[in-house]
Amino acid sequence: MGGTAWAEELREIGGIGPRKSLAERAADTLREFILLGKLPPGAAVRERELADALNISRTPLKEALRILENEGLVVYGPTRRPRVADPSLEELAQSLAVLGALEALAGELACRNATDAEIAEAADLEERMRLADESTEPLQFFRWDMDFHQTIVRAARNAPLLESHRTYNARLWRARFISSKMRTARDRTLRQHEDILAALRARDGPACARHMRRHLDAAIANIAAAQERLEAEKET
Repeated sequence: MGGTAWAEELREIGGIGPRKSLAERAADTLREFILLGKLPPGAAVRERELADALNISRTPLKEALRILENEGLVVYGPTRRPRVADPSLEELAQSLAVLGALEALAGELACRNATDAEIAEAADLEERMRLADESTEPLQFFRWDMDFHQTIVRAARNAPLLESHRTYNARLWRARFISSKMRTARDRTLRQHEDILAALRARDGPACARHMRRHLDAAIANIAAAQERLEAEKET
């Protein structure tokens, strides 16, 4: 993809935001490209073209790629040329198992530590997802979904947990977004969100942990179903 095409993609998702360091902001933009499939799994990352499109030098771009490498979104081959990671279903399942354990712990801690305002924020996000219809942009729905989970994780008040969750969640974003966009088991997902929210409101830590883990356990089946649909569509 040339510089002009990348500039068009940047306009579509809003370019690089005004916060954080230059490398972190570039990493945020590239993460979004990967999420939306603008940089598909296995694609070569052409550093010169991206640096020109982002209007940054190659030094902060390399730093951004190291951030994404640490998150498991970018890998380097023997020639040290970066490519977008293309995890197998088994690798995704292993990451989801870890994420499920992290979110179960977060749910339990959030029941103890969340403020009423944070619970209200989670409730607002749950309502937005429940009221969404066919006109709702898939990316907007997905962001509400991720914000719902991240609100609970932040409310746990545990910095190492938050950092670990951020890393594993980033590795799974694209696979989970595809599943969300295809509305795989959407009704079941919304019911699970209601169960999580009810436990959080009741400040029932064990119940919230149980519902969070069950929710993430179901995600791998949703991702597998979405990947099967994608493969079937390629063959038609």
